[in-house]
Amino acid sequence: MLRKWLRLGRRNPGLAAGAALLLPFLLFALLPEVFATHDPIKTSIRELYMAPGAGHLFGTDELGRDVYSRVVHGARISLVSASLIIGIACLIGVALGTIAGYWGGASDRVIMTLVDLVLAFPSLILALAVSAALGPGLRSAIIAAAAVWWPVYARLLRGITLQLAEMEFVTAARAMGASTGRIILRHILPNAVYAIIVRISIDLGLAVLLLASLSFIGLGASAPTPEWGAMVAWGRLYFLTEWWIGGFPALAITLVVVAITMLGDGLNDLRVVR
Repeated sequence: MLRKWLRLGRRNPGLAAGAALLLPFLLFALLPEVFATHDPIKTSIRELYMAPGAGHLFGTDELGRDVYSRVVHGARISLVSASLIIGIACLIGVALGTIAGYWGGASDRVIMTLVDLVLAFPSLILALAVSAALGPGLRSAIIAAAAVWWPVYARLLRGITLQLAEMEFVTAARAMGASTGRIILRHILPNAVYAIIVRISIDLGLAVLLLASLSFIGLGASAPTPEWGAMVAWGRLYFLTEWWIGGFPALAITLVVVAITMLGDGLNDLRVVR
């Protein structure tokens, strides 16, 4: 198994580099209590604005909280929330896209009109509007982001379904009396899985960025939740003097987005090679 992964890394260094870069943040998200050195929400008047050093690796913020521990705990919030966004969007988009592509007709026209309507608006502006309507909070930000993301998967699955529905193995299954549900679950969706995985691997980084953007303007996670976007928003007030308050969360966002993008590109290259 190890040799297999080493060969894969040599063939696709971008994929290996993305996985290596993302691994620490995955560990932070899975085991924040193990890697954090302090309580992420505990304040200390005696330790305000401390620069990065031995006692506090990333320094402390305006309330004396350890920035490193907040970044570590923020990994779980950002990655889990981004996964929920893409998961919800994927479920809705895959279901509607498959219906539109397989049945066609009126259902196709209605679904694709709705897709075009959502895609006509800039995603960030529409997410801001939905999040503001639902009220500030992490749950509202997740719902708002998923509400603007599902059309991407609907359009992807519609195109794939249109292609697969005309192929011989689907025609043969239909001629043998297979039900519509069986054809979709046994023949269409399994052949679309790899394309969906590649799309998810690309969109996860963008979801992290969108969630951070909503939190940055106050429509995402609220204090004292250690969410990266909210930490950057507050840290910008001290950037010229205490740069580490917002600098390290911003660096974490950058590294995660770059790592996920590299993973997505690497998986896409694997699909092209295949």
